[in-house]
Amino acid sequence: MLALREPSSPQAGVTFHQMLERIRYEGAYPTLQRAEDVTRTVLQALGRQLSAEARAELAACLPADAASALADHQPHSGPLTGWGFVKDLATRTDTAPAVARWDTGAVLSVVGRLAGEALITRIIEQLPEGYALLFGRAELVRAA
Repeated sequence: MLALREPSSPQAGVTFHQMLERIRYEGAYPTLQRAEDVTRTVLQALGRQLSAEARAELAACLPADAASALADHQPHSGPLTGWGFVKDLATRTDTAPAVARWDTGAVLSVVGRLAGEALITRIIEQLPEGYALLFGRAELVRAA
């Protein structure tokens, strides 16, 4: 099982299996295979939204199989808000938006702990509104 640390410190040396076990626990998935499927799908979708630099930085914090899934993306036509991301994921996976939101939260909360607070903050600042909630953080309103 993945040990929890301070949210500001990335977790080095976590294996893909350990990451999946944590996602399985957080998402209450019945099998490790289901957790893996969800993880790959969410990371591929996130990869479509990130700049190449942010994708590379995040991939460096993840186990190799997770980093590969993040890099395995098809270009998206444009940036999506957090809610747009969830709706797009629901459409691509033929699930309800509530299921896609659950899956996204289960994966991104673990990814956020692995990457560390500083990197995730930078990534959230680069994305349209709504992603902080997907990473399990409060959504702060940006000053106009």
